[in-house]
Amino acid sequence: MAGNLCHFELMVSDPEKTKTFYENVFGWKYNDSNPNYTMVKAGEGPQGGIMKKPAEMPGFALSVYFCVDDIDATLERAVEAGGAIIVPKQEIPMGIWAMATDPDGIPFGIYEHREG
Repeated sequence: MAGNLCHFELMVSDPEKTKTFYENVFGWKYNDSNPNYTMVKAGEGPQGGIMKKPAEMPGFALSVYFCVDDIDATLERAVEAGGAIIVPKQEIPMGIWAMATDPDGIPFGIYEHREG
């Protein structure tokens, strides 16, 4: 459903240390098939990912992503409502994602799933 929280992402200094922490605290399980991005199985809710923070990123972060049916229309509405686009839409194997902010500058992700 459009607007539902569908994914979270931790951008961290040490992915292995982070994985151990969340496994010990919450019992998270992992899929490490991608050497640069660990998929997280975090119970029944939205699932996530863990990655090492790229050098160009200003800080460590927990990002949330909301599922949408039309990423272009959603980005347009975000800007019209006083937000801003901080990462333009980008294709990934499973769909398209982008990052925007609300009027206070709080970042959030948008994800449009594509079958394939």
